[in-house]
This record gives sequence, structure tokens and C-alpha cells, in this order.
Amino acid sequence: MKKRVYTLYRVSTIGQVEKDDIPMQKEACHEFAERQGWEIVKEFSEKGVSGFKKSAKERDELQKIQQAAMEGKFDILLVFMFDRLGRRDDETPFIVEWFTKQGVEVWSVNEGQQRFDSHVDKLMNYIRYWQASGESLKTSVRTRTRLEQLTGEGHYTGGTVPYGYKRVRLGRVNKKNQEVCDLVIDEAEAEIVRLIFHKYVYEGYGAQKLSHYLYEQGIVGRNNKNIPNTSIVRMIKNKGYTGYLINGAVETECPQLRIIEPELFEQAQELRQARTCERGGTSLGTSSKALLTGLVYCAHCGNRLSLTSSGRAHTYADGHTVKEVRPRYSCFYKIRHPGDCDGQSGYGVSSWIPLWKKLSGRSSHSSARSPGKSYWNRSRPTMPPASRRKSRKSRKTWKPSRKSWTT
Repeated sequence: MKKRVYTLYRVSTIGQVEKDDIPMQKEACHEFAERQGWEIVKEFSEKGVSGFKKSAKERDELQKIQQAAMEGKFDILLVFMFDRLGRRDDETPFIVEWFTKQGVEVWSVNEGQQRFDSHVDKLMNYIRYWQASGESLKTSVRTRTRLEQLTGEGHYTGGTVPYGYKRVRLGRVNKKNQEVCDLVIDEAEAEIVRLIFHKYVYEGYGAQKLSHYLYEQGIVGRNNKNIPNTSIVRMIKNKGYTGYLINGAVETECPQLRIIEPELFEQAQELRQARTCERGGTSLGTSSKALLTGLVYCAHCGNRLSLTSSGRAHTYADGHTVKEVRPRYSCFYKIRHPGDCDGQSGYGVSSWIPLWKKLSGRSSHSSARSPGKSYWNRSRPTMPPASRRKSRKSRKTWKPSRKSWTT
């Protein structure tokens, strides 16, 4: 009876896949199995899976093979080279040993069978993957160094194209004689970038106000949706708009890619730093005025309401200043995506007092006093995550005449 064989083929990048297959490894394994008189009963392929960056638990195909080994469905695991099983010196040697303990022989087309008959076998098994791990590290260093060199030469090396630019083929080829892309300015998008910086610096617009302004003007992003305030903040912080290609710590000046003048960009950074709120102190989420943080939802779009605050400072005649903080619940989805939610963007915390009394059975005609400071300062009851998720389904919907909430 022929021995049953499972094969595993793996390449680290999608670029190594040829027509959705890994033909070289597959052909070599088939020829080897035929010479040995074995029968390949099942094949597994990992396309674009790093054997160094991903652990065995994160590799679905390897998990399937391990499950089949425990069920005794095959006799031999065959790979093109042992490093196809992985390149982690603290994990892969023990995976190979685990297969042998399940009664499965582990073979490589180029290196033969991995045995564990002696301590020398175990040592050689570990040394093999220690070497493979080192080669992965060296490959990463070489790749990163080369990409930084290309950036230093003023060449685009891939990745997400920032808003305001586009990829085009200008005839540049790589060492494989394949044509690659370069970045050029997309004038239509560049005008919007200039408008954002102009409004931000000269007219005092913030990211949220800019997002609403662009929506009202019918200006949308590449996905035909509004440009959220988070994207606008990234634009304001992107030094590349001043004519730089940036890759990690490497920055190369490319005047042909300049959309924003350096002086305007620096002004924007100074304004952004000045507008940054001071961090620290006690979170409003645990204060007496915001005990419902994380428990209320927008009835219009279904997203959770978050706690935010605004305020102002009062300076008295004697010179001392008192800061007044006004907490409020905000629908950040409405703020980031104007037009997608038809509800309010925010609700004052004080408006919750009559609603809270209503839900808790307290009437305005009740002899009991309105909840005072000690009432609001009571600690919020804790609930385990699973119970919280379960209780969410049973929450009631309360719709006052003026504001809509889901609690």
C-alpha cells in the first residue's frame, strides 16, 4: 500500500505567485513523490504568507495539516525545503518534532527526511531553523536598505498614495526590467489640498469645520464619500505636501511634488500645536456629570455617543481665572461623516436629568427631591463585557419630543 502524502507549498509574497499557483515547488514535490512510490492525497498552498512574521497559530493551512495529523489521515508531510514550514527558530523546530511524534514523517525534496533518532538530529534540526531565521532577518535589512536608497534617489517605492497625488508610469524600470510607477501631482485633488490649508491657516477653520465645509461644497474623497476630519488632520500633518518623499527616517526633497509652500505648512503646524488640548487630569467619563458614557447610542445612525467637552475661562476683578467645563455627548460619526446621520451632532449632559428621572420612575411631582450632587456621584455599577453585550439587545428606546436617544 502506497504511503499517503500531504504537501505544503509556501511563498512569502504575492508577487512570487504565478497565475494563482506555486508551480516550481509543486512540480518538484510531485516528481519526488513519484520516484519514492508515494501517493499525494492532498495539497496545501500558502500564498503571500511569511514563515518568519507569522506564527503557526496564525497560518490556517498549517493548522489544517496539524489537525489531519492528529486524525491519522496521512503518513508523510512533504515540502520543497524545510524552511517552507517556517523560519522561526523558537517555534518551527518544535513543530517538526511534533509531527514526528504523531507518527508523520517529515520530508524535504532537497534535504531528505528530518529524523530525531539522536541528540545530534535534534541539534541539527534546531540549527537549520536558526539559520533560516537569520536569513529572514538579513533579507528584511537588505529590503529596507534598498527601499531607503530608492527614496534617497527620489523614486516612489509603493504604498498608499496620499491625497493630491496619483501613480503614473513614466518609463522607469526595476532590475527585473519591469516598468514601475512614479508619483505626480493630481491637479484636481491638489486644489482641494491647497483649499484645506488656506482655510485652516488664514480663516481659522478646524478639521471638523473643514469636513462640514467640504461636504456643503460637494467636495468628496476618492471613495465618493465626504472627507472625514481624521483625514484632514493627516493632510495637515503630512510634510510630503511641501515636496518631499518620505520613507521612515529618509526624506528626499522633490520640488516637482510640491503642493504647499514650506512657510504655509509651518504656519499650519504652529496653529495645530496651539490648538492641541492640554491632556491630563480626571477623565470626564468617570465624573459625576457623565455616568452614562459608553451606554448611550444615537437613535439616527446607531453609533455610540462619546463624551466631549467645551468651556470657557472667566477672569474676575481680582485677577484669578476659573475655567468652566461643559460636558456633552457627541455623535462622532455625524461629525466625521456629515450627511450620513440626520441626527444632532451633540447633546448637553444637563438635558439628561429629566430623562433619567423619567426612566427611573421619578416624577417631577414626586415628594422626593431631585437627584443632588451625592446622587450623581454614586459609582456606576460594573458589568462584565459579555453581559453588557447581551443586555444591549434588551435596551429600550426612548424618544422625547425634542431629542432622540437610544439607551
